[in-house]
Amino acid sequence: MPIFVLPFPVFDPILISIGPFAIRWYALAYILGILLGWLYVRRIIRTERLWGGPAPVSLIDFDDFILWVTLGIILGGRLGYVLFYNPTYFAAHPLEILQVWKGGMSFHGGFVGCVLAVVLFAYVRGISWLSLGDLTCVAAPIGLLLGRVANFVNGELWGRPTDVPWAMVFPGGGPLARHPSQLYEASTEGLLLFLVLALLIRFGALRRPGLIIGAFATGYAFARVFCELFREPDAQLGFLWGSMTMGMVLSLPLALAGIAFLATALWRAPRQTA
Repeated sequence: MPIFVLPFPVFDPILISIGPFAIRWYALAYILGILLGWLYVRRIIRTERLWGGPAPVSLIDFDDFILWVTLGIILGGRLGYVLFYNPTYFAAHPLEILQVWKGGMSFHGGFVGCVLAVVLFAYVRGISWLSLGDLTCVAAPIGLLLGRVANFVNGELWGRPTDVPWAMVFPGGGPLARHPSQLYEASTEGLLLFLVLALLIRFGALRRPGLIIGAFATGYAFARVFCELFREPDAQLGFLWGSMTMGMVLSLPLALAGIAFLATALWRAPRQTA
């Protein structure tokens, strides 16, 4: 036990409760993340200099796409958690798969859901799926930042035992002081990745369709693997091989895909400036 331990600021996971209905911080993070991401992307679409001309995705297209990507995030995130993190439990309790309010979402599953939403919507509308994917990835770190902060507020997904000066004793994590790994992930997967993508956009990344997709996938994968070094593995899984966790394993193919997108986007000629 370290000499100095920061007290965990215990929050009520329920923000507002009206009779049987309750709004939780985690749900609010999803709603606010989608709203802020939508506003941010609309601003990017309107800024023609970032594209070298009119954006290949219209404001109307993206407004209509919001419902598709929201369903992709929720359905993909939930199914990913069921399949990747607790398949045995949910096979025995299938009705609980629908009980999303009890928690249990997977980023990697949500990412796959977003990919399907992007490809299907782009096909239906006849627009560039690469550019639509770029816009989706641009907004993703906003939701990741808010989601990890909500994890911290809920006192869940805590880190491994440590003696660093900023260690915390989480209510559900036993008596040991632990890394506040939720804040590490909020800082790297959220804030840092958002700033990197914003910088790339400023220097013309949107003129190379797929570049932002590659940068996001690669950046997230490396940030997640780094943060997994401090995060306590899920109790039902533990470590898979040596010190490998499920989050690390799922991030490896994501990193490879991201590198492939980066290489392809850089190899192709950029969109010509109007």
